Amino acid sequence: MISEVLIPILALLANLVTYVVIIQFVLSMLVAFNVVNYHNPFVSALMTGLNAILDPILAPIRRHLPRTGGLDFSPIVLLFLIQVAMIILSYVGRHYG
Repeated sequence: MISEVLIPILALLANLVTYVVIIQFVLSMLVAFNVVNYHNPFVSALMTGLNAILDPILAPIRRHLPRTGGLDFSPIVLLFLIQVAMIILSYVGRHYG
């Protein structure tokens, strides 16, 4: 049951969160390098939506990371934790599912 249903669903959700983190990173870099700006309604709406999705996930990670000035390493930590969780789930699914 676990390996046939639950693990593929969790893998899909993990991939979705990974893509959202990457899109947010690329868009924030485009804003930082002034390629696009917040005056564009699409960019503003997209960043607001991405932040609304990711801030509840990234906020606990940010609380535990040391201050690094302008650099935010919480997305990297989140991607690492997602990969670790998927490795553990695949192991559990193969051996106990």
